[in-house]
Amino acid sequence: MIRTDERRPTSEGVRAAAEAVAAILPPTPLLPVEIGRVRAWVKADNLQPIGSFKIRGAWWRLSSLAPEERAAGVVAVSSGNHAQGVAWSARRLGIRATIVMPHDAPQVKLANTKALGADVVLYQRPREDRDAVAARLIAEQGGTLVHAFGDPWVIEGQGSAAIEIAAQLGRSPSRIIACCGGGGLAAGLSLGAPESAVHPVEPFGWDMVGRAMAAGTIVHAAPDAPKTICDALQPTATKPLNLAVLIDRAEAGVTVTDDEVRAAQRFAFANLRLVLEPGGAAALAAALAGKVPLDPDTVIMLTGGNADPAAFAATIAGSD
Repeated sequence: MIRTDERRPTSEGVRAAAEAVAAILPPTPLLPVEIGRVRAWVKADNLQPIGSFKIRGAWWRLSSLAPEERAAGVVAVSSGNHAQGVAWSARRLGIRATIVMPHDAPQVKLANTKALGADVVLYQRPREDRDAVAARLIAEQGGTLVHAFGDPWVIEGQGSAAIEIAAQLGRSPSRIIACCGGGGLAAGLSLGAPESAVHPVEPFGWDMVGRAMAAGTIVHAAPDAPKTICDALQPTATKPLNLAVLIDRAEAGVTVTDDEVRAAQRFAFANLRLVLEPGGAAALAAALAGKVPLDPDTVIMLTGGNADPAAFAATIAGSD
């Protein structure tokens, strides 16, 4: 048995993860999109069974557990999408799953996680440390921590999207624009598409990955960090594991505002007929705002579609 803290994600691991994901899930669509007279591409991972790319890393992590680890169950921390990925994978594999979720997580994500059979433990954000809550649960009941982004198997699983993209495009993309919270997807894409420029996109005031890459060390969110509608992209800091991958491979991070994210949600609905939650639209927001260069081999990740119905309706109507 290999401990998480003794393993590093690799390009070989990404390819293995891609094979494991392909065995149970069809590729999500790679769709053409025209932005500023440039015909680029979007990878619609919002169309995964759980509505998010997070199913990739969760499946690779849980399917890689040893028999005794499966028997002990898993514990995860998530605002909703990773929670659903872990719950979906755990149900399919017959593993007990406990998910630590913020009290203010969108109701649709809480309901979906419970419907998939996971036990949900709520914590108060920002007053409580979700990692501390998870550690206490593991001490009390046992189990393996399945971290949302700071886990080598999870990183490799998220990188499986890069393998799919190359197969669908018929070549390596010039660049991949990725929504970024803790940096699991960006790190995985960097390993899975080493010839491509990977651009992490974070909410304004929550660019902990971008700042960490610039500083060369972990940076924590300010106590007075602004509110953001991107609930899926609010880790208070990245992990050393992610930074070690990204600092030598990824492009400088960029940030997007809530208004730019809402514009991206409206664009996706009107032009692609797709529903995106705010965090899942961040990469598209950066592309539409001209914050990342585009060319015909650019791929934009659409990472989540678990939108709150009322908030989404208000956004589309322009009344938010």
